[in-house]
Amino acid sequence: MYGYEIHQMRSAELLRQADRARLVREALRGRRAARRPAGHDAPEAEAHSSGPRRHRFTRAA
Repeated sequence: MYGYEIHQMRSAELLRQADRARLVREALRGRRAARRPAGHDAPEAEAHSSGPRRHRFTRAA
């Protein structure tokens, strides 16, 4: 029975940690959205350059 109680406490603690992490992510997302201009509807992960994407490695023959 003791092991089960420890498992229940650990499970509850992990759920609380996940909830806190979710709240932090939502707050950061909201702050980023507030910094963006009002008419800016681009996705969050937009490219920094307008040129074509360069690959890291050259193609093999």
